[in-house]
Amino acid sequence: MAFTFFFRDAQTLSLAIDHFLPFVQSRQTITIWSAGCAMGQEPYTFAILLRERMGPHLFRNVKIFATDIDTYNQYVQIIGTGRYPEKDLQRIPPEIFQRYFRSDPQDPGFVYVIDEIRNAVQFKKHDLLTYEPIRTGVHLIICKNVLLHFSAEERLKVWNMFWTALEYGGFMLHEHTQKLPDELAGSFDQIVMNAQIFRKHDPYAGEKSH
Repeated sequence: MAFTFFFRDAQTLSLAIDHFLPFVQSRQTITIWSAGCAMGQEPYTFAILLRERMGPHLFRNVKIFATDIDTYNQYVQIIGTGRYPEKDLQRIPPEIFQRYFRSDPQDPGFVYVIDEIRNAVQFKKHDLLTYEPIRTGVHLIICKNVLLHFSAEERLKVWNMFWTALEYGGFMLHEHTQKLPDELAGSFDQIVMNAQIFRKHDPYAGEKSH
């Protein structure tokens, strides 16, 4: 299980959204895969950042599939209810906290993610090392602080799986330390130099612009 917290690397997530929104703004369904989601802090953070930028109308089209191996069957309950200890949410800007979280009336030490955000995130149990994508036609994959636990050969197979899952022109986001191997240089384009944000290379991009 990767250690993470709400609003971790929020600046990088926001940068990815800058490039992602023009790609999906006219779509009726926007599909995101948060791979290795642990207890859901990252997919919920991304959902909140998207909602802030999209507004309620376009955000209704968002579905985030949050997956993890979930060996002890802990995550499905946590992500499904969206309930977290308030002390673990100290990094969230106060105005965001007020908009997107509500106190648990039964336990003041816990808060719930509001329904609008919670309903956008669906947990699925999934092992990345099966090398089988959860679906195809995905518009964005977030996989951070997971691949460092895999061997170079395993990482390459997982990246190839992500390539299969993504729609042409779709985005892939990793932590800053996770460089893409040379074998995939023709498969993905790095879209910024200061973050590991990639786009599935679209061989038909030139034709679509005419």
